[in-house]
Amino acid sequence: MALCYPTPIFTPGNWNDSDELGRPGALNSSEGQLHVQFQHHQSEGLISSEPVEAFMGKGGGCVPSKHRAPAGVADQDPTDPERITPVSGQNQTSSTNNTTTPVQDGVIQSAKKLRIFLVFYSMYGHVELMAKTIKKGVDSVEGVEGVLYRVPETLPPDVLAQMRVPQKDNEVPVISAEGLVEADGLLFGFPTRYGSMAAQMKAFFDSMWGLWEQQTLAGVPAGFFVSTGTQGGGQETTAWTAVTQLAHHGMLYVPIGYTFGAGMFKMDSIRGGSPYGAGVFSGDGTREPNETELALAEHQGRYMASIVKRFARTS
Repeated sequence: MALCYPTPIFTPGNWNDSDELGRPGALNSSEGQLHVQFQHHQSEGLISSEPVEAFMGKGGGCVPSKHRAPAGVADQDPTDPERITPVSGQNQTSSTNNTTTPVQDGVIQSAKKLRIFLVFYSMYGHVELMAKTIKKGVDSVEGVEGVLYRVPETLPPDVLAQMRVPQKDNEVPVISAEGLVEADGLLFGFPTRYGSMAAQMKAFFDSMWGLWEQQTLAGVPAGFFVSTGTQGGGQETTAWTAVTQLAHHGMLYVPIGYTFGAGMFKMDSIRGGSPYGAGVFSGDGTREPNETELALAEHQGRYMASIVKRFARTS
């Protein structure tokens, strides 16, 4: 059975300014003709192409091909799922457990996981702990993995020493702006400085001008998680003032809203985080994230992974 894709081509007939009902541009069906070009395809390629002429009002429906099928195809049972022999070297897909897996030359390939980059700056370790917790949430979603990256430090070592900033380990690599293009989703984490992102993260965003110029990251889902010293120190403003960075790149901001459920409404303890993203209160630097803050962070990871997965499926 041939599949056909009609391409209508109108031949000018008696084209009036309006019809009897006053509708503009009516084509007189007694004179105008519609030429439809049908292309007949089989599963292994184009086998015929012929013009078909039809009068308006007759419909431009698909018509069966007048050409015979290739030898051997007509004798096969059309209900047999193996009736079509794939072309050698052709890429296909295999569906296993509702997961589409690529097939090359008849061999099932391992499916490549979607990757969400967790790009952060952490001075005293609070944001880093949040990033690692978010990664747990991301990794819990099948087919998605979180990848941790630091942004470059901008302060000199002697200043960091005076500020009693702990030495960074080499477990988490430093990323450059160009490395972001490999991500399927992005989550940026940073502490606040007067209600907006720390200078180190701002410097990293400033280094992304080349990506902005080409709009390389346009359409990439992205979000934030933050750390503040006090309850009124910018749990919300630190995130929403950063949205301008995403907007100029064309990235898609993904807040968590109130998807965390009842945990977003509890007032029995101090808790960081907001509808804009997960958050933690660091106090003077010695306070550790509580269970609710960590649970919210892990939830953001799962939620972001589900959004990225949905985007990948629809695209």
